[in-house]
Amino acid sequence: MDELIIAGRAFRSRLLMGTGKFPSSAVMKKAIEASGAEIVTVALRRVELQNPQDNILSAIDTSRYLLLPNTSGARDAAEAVRLARLARAAGCEPWIKLEVTPDPQYLLPDPVETLKAAEILIKDGFVVMPYIHADPILAKRLEDIGVATVMPLGSPIGSNRGIRTRDAIEMIIERAGVPVVVDAGLGAPSHAAEALEMGADAVLINTAIAVAGDPEAMAAAFKKGVEAGREAFRSGLGRTIKTAEASSPLTGFLR
Repeated sequence: MDELIIAGRAFRSRLLMGTGKFPSSAVMKKAIEASGAEIVTVALRRVELQNPQDNILSAIDTSRYLLLPNTSGARDAAEAVRLARLARAAGCEPWIKLEVTPDPQYLLPDPVETLKAAEILIKDGFVVMPYIHADPILAKRLEDIGVATVMPLGSPIGSNRGIRTRDAIEMIIERAGVPVVVDAGLGAPSHAAEALEMGADAVLINTAIAVAGDPEAMAAAFKKGVEAGREAFRSGLGRTIKTAEASSPLTGFLR
């Protein structure tokens, strides 16, 4: 599979993995390995960065995976920036998944505070990967200020409802000059395949794998879905039409 390039860094896998909701760190570790992911995101509020024996951090081999801290739980730009700087001070690479979600019920991202935080963090030397609504205007504004990716939601975080924002994501993909990573709400490998078939560069999956009956097997299934979707996109999907069209022409040897 062709490489995914983010901020000049090459990755073979187009599947990013989250680390929440797993029944144990051992299960999470096996699932990450089965997924083939090379980027693993961890909520800063859930780990003790100064403690190398933290259960989550000890299960992630940072020589194999890029540890991508995220600012999940931040309610405004100031809080997100503070969390990002704490991660860097603790020795993490200056890559950050920016999340500003003041709404506790639907965990929808705040576009104003996200843009504000991104501007600060980019000036501060971070590689910023913001979680956003599927908003083509916001995506372009974030790209213009220098984010490394845009990460539009498919549906609300943890909902497993799939891509309910398809039209808007297609607009983002059409105009994007940075990788588009569909983030949140993808609940089945077919959803991941759909995102890649549309032309998205990658997907981020957490809940659908973590809560599966067999997280390791589900991670492997998502890996296949991502690879199939990317191969289909690169191969050139056939056009869609409203009427039927015979696959075998009614001419030739039948006459």
